[in-house]
Amino acid sequence: MSRPSKSKLPHRTKRTSLSRSLSDAAFAFALLLPTSAGAANNDQPDKVSFYFAAHEDDWQLFMNPPAFDDVTSGTAKTVFVHVTAGDAGLGVGAGGRKQPYYLARENGALDAIRFMVEADKIPVDASAEVITLNGHAIFRTSYVNTICYFMRLPDGNGSGAGFAGTGFQSLKRLASGEINTLAAIDGSTVYRGWSDLVATVREILNYERGDIPLAQLNVPDPDRRINPDDHSDHLMTAKAALDAAKDLNCVRRVYFVDYASSNLPENLNGLQRDMESAVFAVTLAGVMAFDHGTSWSHYDRSFIGRNYFRVEEASARCGQ
Repeated sequence: MSRPSKSKLPHRTKRTSLSRSLSDAAFAFALLLPTSAGAANNDQPDKVSFYFAAHEDDWQLFMNPPAFDDVTSGTAKTVFVHVTAGDAGLGVGAGGRKQPYYLARENGALDAIRFMVEADKIPVDASAEVITLNGHAIFRTSYVNTICYFMRLPDGNGSGAGFAGTGFQSLKRLASGEINTLAAIDGSTVYRGWSDLVATVREILNYERGDIPLAQLNVPDPDRRINPDDHSDHLMTAKAALDAAKDLNCVRRVYFVDYASSNLPENLNGLQRDMESAVFAVTLAGVMAFDHGTSWSHYDRSFIGRNYFRVEEASARCGQ
């Protein structure tokens, strides 16, 4: 779907201020290094970089330090799209804690983004709103050069079978046609078929990239030879993003290894490992601030210090 015209600008409500992460011999992996090219000006950056994550801690673990570099380099508008609520079948429930689990995970992601933005800056006010794209209400936040979306779709469980607590809904079951609708856990919207979800993701891409000449799409690697045994939500999130961008020649696609990276050697240097570890620690602190536990030791031993991906370069610049 094309970018909304001025007569079809997305509807916004509830605007507020906020006070307030196996190897196959036929494939080569590279560590993404910080870019050196600067933006043409502060109002029109030369690149918008999208990070599509199924859960609110995925990009911190599997797409860092590239995400940190994009946020802090000054060359990119960076957009984080969290597709599921990461609710583990609780829906809007708190699991006996003081706050709903999905809000705890969102808080962790937002704290991590603010931490990256504020690495060398004084904190400023953030904003939050509900934006309507393709007829669907989505929670969106804005902070300096970062944008964050929370689509709040049900966690699909590792296999994609879903959880009883949310009616066994999942991205995988929607994509396969096993279910015809997929409802956000907070009741904000209902997607009627896979094509409806893909069209909405396309609206996000078009709305945020606008006239910026280069877009980068960061997703989990859908190639199971490179990224085997990944979470179903990770793979379906990649599918939704790639389906939405399939005819965009000006999009640079970067495919990251997720769970399978735990079987690969550490490849980050000390500074890069510190960056990745710090962002993930802030994420977990944000979760704990909402009265939920974390699993630092497991994730630190399994994923910190590793960042593997492959790149498919864009064949054109947007607008050409």
